[in-house]
Amino acid sequence: MTNPSFQTYPTAALAVDPIHVGTGGTRLGRVDNAIVRDPVTKVPKIPGSSLAGVLRSYVAMRKQATEGNRRIDSREKPYFPDCAGQGQPRPDGSGGHCGQFTCPVCTVFGFARGERGGFAGLAAFSDAHVLLFPVATCEGPVWITAPLALRWLAGLQNVMDVREDAVNRAAAADKLNLGWLLLPVVEHGQMETVKEKLQAMGVPPYILERLGLVSDKLFPHVVNSNLEVRTSVAIDPATGAAEEGALFTYEALPRGTVLFWEVTCKSPHHFKINGENIAKVDSPDGVYKVVEEGFPYMEALGIGGMGTRGMGRLRVLKSEKPNARSASPEEK
Repeated sequence: MTNPSFQTYPTAALAVDPIHVGTGGTRLGRVDNAIVRDPVTKVPKIPGSSLAGVLRSYVAMRKQATEGNRRIDSREKPYFPDCAGQGQPRPDGSGGHCGQFTCPVCTVFGFARGERGGFAGLAAFSDAHVLLFPVATCEGPVWITAPLALRWLAGLQNVMDVREDAVNRAAAADKLNLGWLLLPVVEHGQMETVKEKLQAMGVPPYILERLGLVSDKLFPHVVNSNLEVRTSVAIDPATGAAEEGALFTYEALPRGTVLFWEVTCKSPHHFKINGENIAKVDSPDGVYKVVEEGFPYMEALGIGGMGTRGMGRLRVLKSEKPNARSASPEEK
């Protein structure tokens, strides 16, 4: 197929640290600072807007480090911080997105130009959903998944015959505790197929050897019952002791969680910026290569909050050849 209109790139990532993408406020309940959840399944997720925002900043950082400032309209224009973030200019007129058809950051991630409009960007990010969730058991950590989570992967939309009251694994065994929940272990005939698909996504062997499958009904309960919960307190600098009434708790996806999202990259040939053809990228593959430049930074600098408290780092797992969906102008 030549000149596809778009191409979808499945992407998996491993949490190197706990991940806290908060809801932006406190609530009554188990913890003060809760993380974002899917409103239907109640399973935690990372919104696509969070992925797009941090990757935009990290790509801008990389371009600034490798290419330096550009000259636009007789002025020096840096990639970072100008082309990162929301991109609104400062009161003195400086800063803001450059909005140039030659800028890889603005063309791939979009830009805002106030009343003059902007550009939506060539890369669209889905939410990052939990694919494999680590749970402490009497046998050590076991990574739990469910048909609900596996349906995101091509070839795993029809994982069937999952017992609702058991942990389904490659071989039957004695009972296994998933945190506080004790369940029998039964054999499931599709586990080898599941392992093959996950291996193609770059999931490490030590995780593949410790997989467990539970029902869609049980999966949200297992995840929400085994999140990492931390307690912090503010310290009075004058006394070095805890401040009165400053104790708070927050939750996070635990280290070792495997997340999955899709990046849909549009063909630059369908769009123009200020009447000019987009010059920096020429295909959906080129768009995704720009997005990939931010992945090493996400492993080092992280995503979400509590980054100074040991949270946030996310390592993208590279597959040898993405199983991408695409469509050409001729495809109906």
